[in-house]
Amino acid sequence: MDDIRELLTEQIPRLRRYAHALTGNRARADDLVQDTLERSWSRRHLWRRDSDLRAWLFTIMHNVFVNQLRKKSTTPGHVSFDEAIDPPSGAAPDRTLELRDLASALERLPAEYREVLLLVGLEQMQYEEVAEVLGVPLGTVMSHLSRGRDRLRALMSGQPPVLRRVK
Repeated sequence: MDDIRELLTEQIPRLRRYAHALTGNRARADDLVQDTLERSWSRRHLWRRDSDLRAWLFTIMHNVFVNQLRKKSTTPGHVSFDEAIDPPSGAAPDRTLELRDLASALERLPAEYREVLLLVGLEQMQYEEVAEVLGVPLGTVMSHLSRGRDRLRALMSGQPPVLRRVK
């Protein structure tokens, strides 16, 4: 039992980083991490020791997050720039503005694109792991990643997203 406790404890910084990126708010992120850890602890007997604990925890977090969104009758509120990101102390003002612009652009992406971008870009997961965490086919991961990157680039440059015609 101590073994799984240590393994879970090692994953907390990754869970917090992903939760903060998903929610855009530290308090909600901490609540999401707490809910994820609580659910994983109560279901620790379901985790297979030969599988990837990080992927299992991220799957739980994704499901908890989606369930929380479904329970809300309204869409989540917009996060202020100050809440969206806490720049490192001593960061250059230009860098701080870029980080805030990025946080704002990520918030405006559809959730399915944002989740894939964060898991691949921030958490550096393999596409197969992302597909497992989100419960979608590998092709969907690649498609959402490509479309998410395109939209993020457009948002960051101030350009409207380019619509492609598919034959």
